[in-house]
Amino acid sequence: MFGKQSSQPPPFGAVRPDDDPDIQVQRPKDAARKHLWHESRLLVRDLIFALMVLALVMVFIVQPVKVEGTSMLPYLHDGERIFVNKLIYYEDYGWAPKVYRGDIVVFWFPEDPSKSYIKRVIGLPGDTVEVRDGHVNVNGRDLDETYLDPHLNMSHATRPPTYVKPGYYFVMGDNRDNSSDSRIWGLVPKKYVYGKALFRYWPLGTVSVMSKDTLNTAVPPGANYRRDGVNVPDSDDR
Repeated sequence: MFGKQSSQPPPFGAVRPDDDPDIQVQRPKDAARKHLWHESRLLVRDLIFALMVLALVMVFIVQPVKVEGTSMLPYLHDGERIFVNKLIYYEDYGWAPKVYRGDIVVFWFPEDPSKSYIKRVIGLPGDTVEVRDGHVNVNGRDLDETYLDPHLNMSHATRPPTYVKPGYYFVMGDNRDNSSDSRIWGLVPKKYVYGKALFRYWPLGTVSVMSKDTLNTAVPPGANYRRDGVNVPDSDDR
């Protein structure tokens, strides 16, 4: 009678929402906005957590590395990208992966630690490495190096035996005719090795796991050497 009367019927028959305070009114649009905001907050939280985990992994476990140069042809090409396993830092603790003969490692260049190189491990601590007419001999046995391209190993050079001291590695590039490695500047200190090739992720067409060399596991162990004050054979580090 007094004031404007609504011509719309009550939403619940003869009962209006205001008639009973115990009635809960659901508004789909408001509920959808609230749900979207809640889900967005959860998504942002999960994304931040994932980025933190990724950062920790990148710092302590794996690191992306770009291959520069042709010294590892034909196995690795210039511009390819790989992940390296950084847990080998903790090899001496017994629970981390070890460096084996045939592994591809990334290390600080001994003559200029501001540079990093990528090469293949040929000699382990205690080994004696010799190059005879282009063939690599370790502890009296020629290595079976199927990963080499004969057209990149034409020099057939001969080099005198090199004893690999405890705490060092003898490394070589697969492109033997065009690689600066232990044949030229000597051994690599173990403390300079900061990663072992784990996975090739770029280009996409070459994605692959870096396989372990299983052809030269029968190479006899080298001379004993002292590690942490205990005499152990090289086979313990293979």
